Amino acid sequence: MRSSSIQRKTNETAINAEFSIDGTGTSSIDSGIGFLNHMLTLMNRHGLFDLNLTCAGDLDVDQHHSVEDIGIVLGQAVNQALGTKEGINRYATITTPMDEARSTISIDISGRSFLVYQVDGLKDKVGDFDTELVEEFFLAFVRHANLTLHIVLDYGKNSHHMIESIFKGFGRALDTATGENPRIQGVPSTKGKL
Repeated sequence: MRSSSIQRKTNETAINAEFSIDGTGTSSIDSGIGFLNHMLTLMNRHGLFDLNLTCAGDLDVDQHHSVEDIGIVLGQAVNQALGTKEGINRYATITTPMDEARSTISIDISGRSFLVYQVDGLKDKVGDFDTELVEEFFLAFVRHANLTLHIVLDYGKNSHHMIESIFKGFGRALDTATGENPRIQGVPSTKGKL
């Protein structure tokens, strides 16, 4: 089983996560932030990952520490669950519509962390969620998952739909990139290492 268990405790957050790449889309998520719970549930459902996650964060300050630290933990969880990365597809590009919005997500599980985030037109908030934290989440994720991620919002009007398209697409792309291919021998790199 390609799975992992991560605990992270700081003066700002305490997070516990159990993650499985080869899951069924089952999740139990309590981040303390309703909108983030919703997005992570969608990500896991459409990526067919299993995730149990709890976060006790300093939400009396704001949502930043919780969102960033959850990104860190999930990045670590994916990296740990992938193990040697032998036999994985490595790459994926997925375009996902959500009503009037559409996003394109590209992933390279390269061992090099890099984020391209081309998302314009979001309102400052969806409910009480600070939409600028979407980028912070993915930046923290790529740094700790050691992968390259391109997020391009093709278009959209409704901020909820725009972000939902991104998280659904990210789950789908991550599922494809982490998928095992019996034709691939060793790691998918001419270097011999990812």
